[in-house]
Amino acid sequence: MEVLLFGIAKDIVGDSQIQFSETDKVPRSVSELKKMISETYPGFGRLSSLAVAVNSEYAQDDVPLDRNDEIAIIPPVSGG
Repeated sequence: MEVLLFGIAKDIVGDSQIQFSETDKVPRSVSELKKMISETYPGFGRLSSLAVAVNSEYAQDDVPLDRNDEIAIIPPVSGG
């Protein structure tokens, strides 16, 4: 499973991706993934909102995840 990180999420984690190997326990849902990331990277919990895409489609917290999924964490953006 590959988790791509953008914006402030990338800054908090310190990398542009999180890779789960074949031996790692993978989260079963989007909400479990968010919880796992927040536990590993406490600054992640400070994000007031974020979008999650699973295989290029926006996903709600209850969407199940598979080891072969590509996930993107997209925090809110601002600009002018």
